[in-house]
Amino acid sequence: MKLFLQKHQHTFVLLAFIALKFGLHGIIINPLYELHRDEYLHLNQGQHLAWGYLSVPPVTSWISLLILWLGNSIFWVKFFPALFGAITLFFVWKITEILGGNLFAKSLAVVAVLFSALVRLNMLFQPNSFDTMVWTFMFWVLLKYIENQENKWLYVFAVAVALGFLNKYNVVFLVLGTLAALLLSPYRNVFINKHFYLALLLAALLVAPNLWWQYTNHFPVLYHMKLLKATQLKNVETGNFLKEQMLFFFNAIFVLLAAIYALIFYKNFAKYRLFLFALVAVLGLYIYLKGKGYYAIGLYPAYMAFGAVFLENLIKNNIVKTVLLLVPLVIFSFGFKYLFPVDSPEQVQKEAAVYDDLGLTRWEDGKLHALPQDYADMLGWKELAQKVDAAYEQIGDTAHTLVYCDNYGQAGAINYYSRHAGHIGAVSFSADYLNWFDLSRPVKHIVMVKDLGDTDTTRSDERPLFQEIKYYGKIENPFAREQGTRIYILKNARTDINAILKKEIAEEWQQIHQ
Repeated sequence: MKLFLQKHQHTFVLLAFIALKFGLHGIIINPLYELHRDEYLHLNQGQHLAWGYLSVPPVTSWISLLILWLGNSIFWVKFFPALFGAITLFFVWKITEILGGNLFAKSLAVVAVLFSALVRLNMLFQPNSFDTMVWTFMFWVLLKYIENQENKWLYVFAVAVALGFLNKYNVVFLVLGTLAALLLSPYRNVFINKHFYLALLLAALLVAPNLWWQYTNHFPVLYHMKLLKATQLKNVETGNFLKEQMLFFFNAIFVLLAAIYALIFYKNFAKYRLFLFALVAVLGLYIYLKGKGYYAIGLYPAYMAFGAVFLENLIKNNIVKTVLLLVPLVIFSFGFKYLFPVDSPEQVQKEAAVYDDLGLTRWEDGKLHALPQDYADMLGWKELAQKVDAAYEQIGDTAHTLVYCDNYGQAGAINYYSRHAGHIGAVSFSADYLNWFDLSRPVKHIVMVKDLGDTDTTRSDERPLFQEIKYYGKIENPFAREQGTRIYILKNARTDINAILKKEIAEEWQQIHQ
């Protein structure tokens, strides 16, 4: 038994880290919080399969479909981003192994990634967790190719690129940075290898359905990028971008700095110098194009392996090694309760001054609020769904009733929590819901959900269209970002509502196509 344990020691340690990863994600969200508004949108995509969406490529919808098959419970919604985080740890471990790292180096690299911003990233069901996993996998494949230059790894890399692309277009930055790095490296002969171009063809074939969807829909991704540039990316400053890169892995920043130093000066890593070129190229692209800081977060897990191996070879004192292993955990534990929604909203309020001082309660509107914005985005949804259900049932004629919302979070939450889930079909002109209006039956009544940005509390615009309009209720939760969102019942249409909706949908698409 002792020999068995010794032989498989590394495997048991890795499994322990993976178990810790899943365990951590079981405690970082207080059950009082609901799903995040973005998660509802992604879950609805699983019920509307397509090769593309206005918001993201299709991979997220495939995972959403799997979640739906498994019962659509919150457990499975949270399981998959945690799983992608655990797989990321696995490939960090394997990268460290390729670089010659022993148990300490493997453990340090995994600890550096485990207790980092990736915990928060893997907290929500969004494309980002899969994105980071794919980036780390691509680095592992690239290392395998460098080690033996077998052509099979070019094809594996191509499949990884395609999966990354079909999940989030962000992977294009890593591909461009890697190609630039290869040109500057001794491995530039890959560009005269026919298998390189066959692999490119394979990647192109795999992503072709999504590109065709973009083409047939007049490339809505360009509209999305234009919107981002106009509303968010224009405010991105280089200094803040670089500061964020340091903060993502602040708990283990010494490992990342050791990696950069080693890739520059450590002779044992000379053949891996292209990874330094890739890092500089990718970050340079983001800075030039004013990308958000978190877009680059997938870069760093692989580099932790380089830093950990270098430190293992540099440090021989076991006490120092133990301290290095504990540092990320200790720093992480100090900020744990403030960085994750583990406390109830009332408990957060009791320490409001701390949250305010840390800047956690300042929302994108620049003002201080009762809770961090992400927390507030996970409250009030069940209440909304319950009240919409009551309004929906009060109308009685559900076959001819449309539930219309101001934003995708409202529509998605209603579709998730409603007693009529799968039938109620709440929609919005926001995000992908624009494609999901069911106008196959005449719309005679509407349950309308309007957020605080709407000032027409008398519904003057809709009164000529319906015989009866009444205010039904609002979200009361004082901590919800949607607090004050109002619900109206619009009954007995005087005109053809379907025709009006079709015209408005066409106008929305026309704006996207411009």
